[in-house]
Amino acid sequence: MVLLSSLSSSSTTLCLLLLLQFYVALSVILLRNHHNNNHNYNNPNHRNPILQGNQTSCSLFIGSWLYDETYPFYQSASCPAVDSQFNCQLYGRPDTEYLKYRWKPANCELPRFNGLEFLLKMKGKTVMFVGDSLGRDQWESLICMISADVPKAQTQMSRLYPISTFKFLDYGVAISYYKAPYLVDIDTVQGKRVLKLDDIRGNANAWHGVDVLSFNTGHWWTHKGPLQGWDNVEAGGTMYEDMDPLMAMEKGLRTWARWVDANIDRSRTRLFFQGISPTHYNPSEWNVGASTGSCYGETIPVTTTPMTSTYPGPDLDQSNVIQKVIREMDNPPFFLDITLLSTMRKDAHPSIYSGDLNSQQRINPNKPDCSHWCLPGLPDTWNQLFYTVLFY
Repeated sequence: MVLLSSLSSSSTTLCLLLLLQFYVALSVILLRNHHNNNHNYNNPNHRNPILQGNQTSCSLFIGSWLYDETYPFYQSASCPAVDSQFNCQLYGRPDTEYLKYRWKPANCELPRFNGLEFLLKMKGKTVMFVGDSLGRDQWESLICMISADVPKAQTQMSRLYPISTFKFLDYGVAISYYKAPYLVDIDTVQGKRVLKLDDIRGNANAWHGVDVLSFNTGHWWTHKGPLQGWDNVEAGGTMYEDMDPLMAMEKGLRTWARWVDANIDRSRTRLFFQGISPTHYNPSEWNVGASTGSCYGETIPVTTTPMTSTYPGPDLDQSNVIQKVIREMDNPPFFLDITLLSTMRKDAHPSIYSGDLNSQQRINPNKPDCSHWCLPGLPDTWNQLFYTVLFY
């Protein structure tokens, strides 16, 4: 009996010691995580956010869209930044279900966006979106999301070309959009617009000293006819009247990549590259057998079709070019791979409900805008992901 009692006492003591060691180790881990979360803005190597899930990392861009009555984050009527081009509710969109979908990654929950937290953590800093009108869509979305949480903040806005800026004066935070759809420069030579695939200095002068830079490019490389943004292409000292779009895009991106590697100090600047934003002009991509139609009349996201497992059409080719260039960089950005989750949102475009269309165009479903996105809408999710990677 004495021996059994002694063994029992020893086992109890050992268990208590092991339990104590476990709690000490757990406390150290929690403190370290708390410390890292409070300081990861300044850590350019921070990549895997610790989120509300069972794992310490999250597959941010694989998941599904869930209906959520607490959405949207704001109303377009209360936001000072929404362009008429994206203001679908103002221009007569009759449905509202598209406003209420929340992105749910497969193995975690995203933290809900907090505009005040964004301003406090970014106090005295600058954020700049660089690229085409999809970057402007995201820029306006971020302004709206922050403004909804600090409605009494003193603000100032300027819309100029090529740069527009919105300032939250009480916090010293500036959020800008710089229009550069090809990222590289376009110069006028003898009355013609020349896309200079080897030169980025003109645009890049505005990017020095910015604390958070987010780039995008894509749609303009495939534009033809009146939508094409150049008359000639210059590369390697040779002038071309035309060039394969993917080849031109890769040459331009490599010029951008060389500039980033040589000029961006990652100890002070966070760097992002936004994936290709898809269009929805071809219904056969989400409706097998369809031969006519577009995003017009679409009111719910794609759920279970081949679209949820691959990028359709040119989006795949352009995405491959972007990721190839990024992989070969010395100083790569964080790639915000929003293509697949956006491809599922055939319902979220302005369609005919855009202030960019005249009254006749707005009653013609054959001329919809299936390229940009309504605000509130999908770009709010892009910014929730941007916010997550930036701070968590």
